[in-house]
Amino acid sequence: MREPARQWEQPDLLPDLLPGLQPDPLPDPLPERLPEAVGDLAPHRTPELPVFQAEAAPRPTVPSRLLILDTETTALSPADGSCIEVGAVLFAVPQRAVLMQVSFLLPCRSNPAVAINGIEAATTRLPQPWQAGLACFRAMADDSEAVLAHNAAFDRQWFGHGELPALERPWICSMDDIRWPADRQLRATPSVRDLALAYGVPVWAAHRALTDCIYLAQVFERCADLEELLAAALEPRRLYRACLSYDERHRAREAGFRWNDPVPKAWTRRLSVREVEALPFPVEAVAA
Repeated sequence: MREPARQWEQPDLLPDLLPGLQPDPLPDPLPERLPEAVGDLAPHRTPELPVFQAEAAPRPTVPSRLLILDTETTALSPADGSCIEVGAVLFAVPQRAVLMQVSFLLPCRSNPAVAINGIEAATTRLPQPWQAGLACFRAMADDSEAVLAHNAAFDRQWFGHGELPALERPWICSMDDIRWPADRQLRATPSVRDLALAYGVPVWAAHRALTDCIYLAQVFERCADLEELLAAALEPRRLYRACLSYDERHRAREAGFRWNDPVPKAWTRRLSVREVEALPFPVEAVAA
């Protein structure tokens, strides 16, 4: 008779057969090891995200070459007249050097502003290579990175009309956009003559286009801080109205605001955000 099957009673047989093989100890309970095993992914820990800070907007790039220009015209706007003279200087900013200059007349039938600019209409119609002068001007404009004029709002309106090309460059106004150093004791919106004298540039003529360009170029030659002045001048600007009473109107005038131009019956000036924050009186933005 066969012996009935019995339950295995030798639990230590396997270790005896394989003495070099020992079972690993049981791991700790999973919840206690989870933070070590999965780190920041454990459900009871909040992962730390990197903090990104927005960089401040960079200041405008300073142009290395300026096209300094001026115009003489028969009226105050292209709707009423034409441009009869262009003067221009190509100026290297880092070297403070004049690279090229040109001046030419554009033929006209009449000049009601002859008392101001001294250009007889008959003179503009004399045989002259004004087309070559215009071609030279175009080449100078193509080589520039910014256009500068004194009262740029006036000069800019003539380009893109008639024979004059549109100038797709940033424009800088040496009268309104550049904040000249206080030690020069200039008005907020100086004339070319006052600006030249403040920098020791002799004033020997006026009311011709190239003459004013030469004055400005010689002023820039004497500006040790020209790059800083140009960078500030290129900051975005918009038109603001001074919020002052009639008795305080002198404060607006001293700050360079203009009366009745371009907003009727208001003191206005184009300002950057930084300049608005520095004003000692309130202003409000208006449509240009």
